[in-house]
Amino acid sequence: MKKLIWCLLLAPFFCAGQTYTLKLLSENTKTSLRGLSVVSDNVTWVSGSNGAVGKTIDGGLTWKWLKPFGYEKLDFRDIEAFDEKQAVIVNAGSPAYILKTIDGGETWTENYKNIDTAIFLDGLGFWDKNRAIIFGDPIKNKMQLLATNNAGKNWIDISSNLKFNSAQGEAGFAASGTTIKTLPGGKVWIASGGTISNIYFSNNYGKSWQIFKCPIWQGESTTGPFSMDFFDAKNGIVVGGNYVKDKENNNNVLLTKDGGTTWQKPVTPVSGYKSGVTYLNANIIIATGTSGTDISTDAGLNWKKISDKSFNAVQKSKKGNQIILAGERGSIYQLEIK
Repeated sequence: MKKLIWCLLLAPFFCAGQTYTLKLLSENTKTSLRGLSVVSDNVTWVSGSNGAVGKTIDGGLTWKWLKPFGYEKLDFRDIEAFDEKQAVIVNAGSPAYILKTIDGGETWTENYKNIDTAIFLDGLGFWDKNRAIIFGDPIKNKMQLLATNNAGKNWIDISSNLKFNSAQGEAGFAASGTTIKTLPGGKVWIASGGTISNIYFSNNYGKSWQIFKCPIWQGESTTGPFSMDFFDAKNGIVVGGNYVKDKENNNNVLLTKDGGTTWQKPVTPVSGYKSGVTYLNANIIIATGTSGTDISTDAGLNWKKISDKSFNAVQKSKKGNQIILAGERGSIYQLEIK
């Protein structure tokens, strides 16, 4: 009787006999993938270490591997693609570059370069094809913010718009380029971690900001939120933990119902450290990391592990139902739910 009640009230999806299959699409042992942009069921772009950029236009059946000329040693931690021709990539570390292609990756234009030894860009978010924002680790206690309104051709430093100074040891994580989330109308959330974790929120394209506490695992340079997603302006999730203790899960997933102002723990947590999270719909959420992949079917309240395989990033297609995971050794998998 107790099991029946649990199935009916708490997790009907888990008890319905659903199966989860991870299908290998590609491997490239010369790169570790962290950037992921699933445009449609056919078009996906990935990016990673050793200057690697990968693209499929047939749903993952075949992949084309590219290396932007002159940038072969960079670690491209984030990528945003719009179709099979246009994409923007950002590297981690110094010097920092932002590159764009409009011919499917055959050639790339350098639209931003910063040689400051302290520069470290963490994540990229587009509101539409023209307007976007990038954030990076603090320099002199000030989070770095860049914005474009012409599809990435030019980037403007808007760091001065953020009136809050970062705490000592507070920074961002570029584990999957997803500690930043944009929604229509100029809404953007940025999650910081390390010694302290905060959520920075703007509803006007980064012109002004609010700051909220994020009570996730924090206090060390290896702790904090490593990925974030919002289904709408109110409902969101952060995941993370401690990447050097990736099997521990004492406080590495939090939920919000008020746009990030306050955060609550779920009933059943994820299985360990996570560096990627994505909503499939209002109720179903996928989270992944080196600890494996988990699923929730009740808006994040309860989680079930579906795979032990290590990944860095996960994303559902913007147009369609394709679910892609990417990680170390250039592994790209498709998650099938039946």
